[in-house]
Amino acid sequence: MEWILLGAVGVVAVWAIWAYNRLVQLTNRCEEAWSDIDVQLKRRYDLIPNLVGTVRGYMQHEAGTLQKVTDARTKALAAQTVAEHAAAENMLTGALKTLFAVAENYPNLKANENFIELQRELSDTENKIQAARRFYNSVVQELQNAIEMFPSNIIGNMFAFKTREFFQLGESEGAAREPVRVSF
Repeated sequence: MEWILLGAVGVVAVWAIWAYNRLVQLTNRCEEAWSDIDVQLKRRYDLIPNLVGTVRGYMQHEAGTLQKVTDARTKALAAQTVAEHAAAENMLTGALKTLFAVAENYPNLKANENFIELQRELSDTENKIQAARRFYNSVVQELQNAIEMFPSNIIGNMFAFKTREFFQLGESEGAAREPVRVSF
């Protein structure tokens, strides 16, 4: 009888250790995934001043558009939480789309090699941000499931594991699929 009880306690202890380690691993993967997003966002923020500088010489009549891009970048750099980053990214994406739409009216700018290269790098960075965002949200979902599902929720509650916010681009994600409207 003692062996059965001792065996049951041992099984529970091994499971508790496994559940705890899994939650720690998922938490660390969330941090790593957010770090990947952060690296790509910083790369994007570093490209924007070069893009604005290249465009500025061609688009003297579009100072408002350039200012919106600069302001959106500043707000994105100041974002602290996942939700703040999402809101700032929505604003920055909209400002960049407007900038590229206005650039269509400047054939010399569109032919400028520096502008083309910056546009390509920015597009590549956007793709990397999307991939990193999908990975981050997937890991957050996995962590959230582990914290909320029985029986691992017992360990999650005992050690106060917390879920993370999803990196959602919100309402403007749908709006981002619509063409940019530019009026002169």
